[in-house]
Amino acid sequence: MDLFNSGPPESINLLPKDGTVNYYGKLFSPGEADHYRDSLFEHIEWKSDEAMIFGKLVRTKRKVAWYGERNFEYTYSGVTKRALPWTEELLALKKAVEEKTGEKFNSCLLNLYHNGEEGMAWHSDGEKDLKRNGAIGSLSFGAERKFAFKHKETKETVSIILEHGSLLVMKDATQTHWLHRLPPAKRISKARINLTFRTITGTDLL
Repeated sequence: MDLFNSGPPESINLLPKDGTVNYYGKLFSPGEADHYRDSLFEHIEWKSDEAMIFGKLVRTKRKVAWYGERNFEYTYSGVTKRALPWTEELLALKKAVEEKTGEKFNSCLLNLYHNGEEGMAWHSDGEKDLKRNGAIGSLSFGAERKFAFKHKETKETVSIILEHGSLLVMKDATQTHWLHRLPPAKRISKARINLTFRTITGTDLL
């Protein structure tokens, strides 16, 4: 990292190679972040996540929701989800992320972690429905949590603490070469809501 870099923090790539991850820091004031955290917790249609593991359907404590500009389908972990229509609040958040990053998104996968005991194992977002090497804009509200990356070949790791109301963007070849996870943190008792704005492609969108 260049200690004399006079550019904005988001101009720094957190990954040493094979991908691009930019951390924009807090995108909203504390009051705005509190409002979005509380409103999303109350008004999003949360459901337990589902995954097919060794042929068995498993439901998680973590809750998820899937929204988009169309009712297109998105498949991950062997389970297909159909997008709900945008809410006004999600559209406002999408606009804020797009204006900040210069990217465009047509969908959003939301995660609700009730406390630090709930997390996400190592994985990459490489589903065939996603735009290849496209950007994923990740907004965080609520408890501050560690977010980690691990290179698929060298196993080197990079981590960052995601703040309340902050934005992180993964793009380029990140999903091809890196895994990421949200490790458990049992001492954290507060909830965290994460929104990942994505671009779905496919023949149904042509």
